[in-house]
Amino acid sequence: MQNDTIEIVRLEAMRVARAWDFGQNPEALAWQKLTAFAGPRGLLDAEARIYGFNNPNPAVGSPNYGYEYWIVVGQAVTPTEGVEIIDAAGGLYAVLHADVTGDYGVTIPAAWQRLDSWVAASPHRPGMHQWLEAHTHTGTPVAFYYPLAE
Repeated sequence: MQNDTIEIVRLEAMRVARAWDFGQNPEALAWQKLTAFAGPRGLLDAEARIYGFNNPNPAVGSPNYGYEYWIVVGQAVTPTEGVEIIDAAGGLYAVLHADVTGDYGVTIPAAWQRLDSWVAASPHRPGMHQWLEAHTHTGTPVAFYYPLAE
């Protein structure tokens, strides 16, 4: 991993466009929906704040699971078919910035395991709000947000 330093941050509540899909490769399908929505609206620049997470997590014995992307949007942005606008709660997070290039099936779980081990050994306790993976405007995961109890 590129950076083994874990920092504590607070994300404020945010208004997001939500794109979701379910299947054997839901990240790619949900990303297509997000980019089809955000691209024409000029939302996919280097400053875009994009998060993603499994929804639902993979189940034992099934190749299918869900993945949801959020992109932070302003008040003037309206939903379209396949993309909802929701208010997402913020919260306190332990954040690990990591280079996960290579086999995402290995590198992403390793980043989450690092965070899980750190929280277990810290004075912090897991929170109940949404865990998140931060993505670049091209879809590359770059940071992992582990929810912490207040």
